[in-house]
Amino acid sequence: MDHNLQAKISRRIAKDSAMKWLFGSAAAILVAVIAFLFYGIGADGVDRLNLSFFTNFGSRFPEKAGLKAALVGTLALMAVVIPVSMFIGLCSAIYLEEYAPKNKWTAFIEMNISNLAGVPSVVFGLLGLTVFVRAMSLGNSILAAGLTMSLLILPIIIVASQEAIRSVPDALREASYGMGATKWQTILHVILPSAIGSILTGSILSFSRAIGETAPLIVLGIPVIVQFLPTGPLSTFTALPMQIYDWAKRPQPAFADAASAGIIVLLIMLVTMNAFAIYFRNRSEKKLKN
Repeated sequence: MDHNLQAKISRRIAKDSAMKWLFGSAAAILVAVIAFLFYGIGADGVDRLNLSFFTNFGSRFPEKAGLKAALVGTLALMAVVIPVSMFIGLCSAIYLEEYAPKNKWTAFIEMNISNLAGVPSVVFGLLGLTVFVRAMSLGNSILAAGLTMSLLILPIIIVASQEAIRSVPDALREASYGMGATKWQTILHVILPSAIGSILTGSILSFSRAIGETAPLIVLGIPVIVQFLPTGPLSTFTALPMQIYDWAKRPQPAFADAASAGIIVLLIMLVTMNAFAIYFRNRSEKKLKN
């Protein structure tokens, strides 16, 4: 073998080994940081995870503080966010991909939707404060917060749904049209069933972001301690991020333990939603392969 060729091969092997070591080290550091974070949170908060923690309302006494109102408020908030954001986001994606003409105006709209996905959440909080709280007089209610959070995650849902619809092979559309199906029938019975797994994956991940956001709720004036459960969409409420934020800023160590317990509950909800996203994605991939 030529000496120069052998040296070149050796350099490539060495470079490949160095890149493998670099990427492996980065992954190991990430895993170590996450493990340390989970250990710190679990060690401080696992003792607070008892029945009274879930059945008590917020309190200025750390031993009596619970997240009953915050947990119910978070579920009520998501009961508004999920249907509103899914309906508007999916309808917008279908229109942009299947009905809208492909011109500069459509490209401009799609570019701005993508840019909105990177806008800080506090900006959406200010928008919700101006439109829903003040202009529409909804106050710091579940409906106002739900609509604000829907605006926050709408760009993510639209972009994810567009990519999912775009990934459906054109051959399926043409076959449907060849069988005499209309545009809407093709969308309903061919495109959406093929893309639903990816659509749900992106949507569930965006819902996870909505659950953990605090800045928009602070801007809307959502209280941190509520001694009652919401009775309707116009009720005042609190949410898990607000309750955790309030406990974390208090000087008493017992409140820090309560905040850690609240974070554990929030993480369990996030992991559960992400697990559903992975399940739907894998199920969709299996259907496409079959």
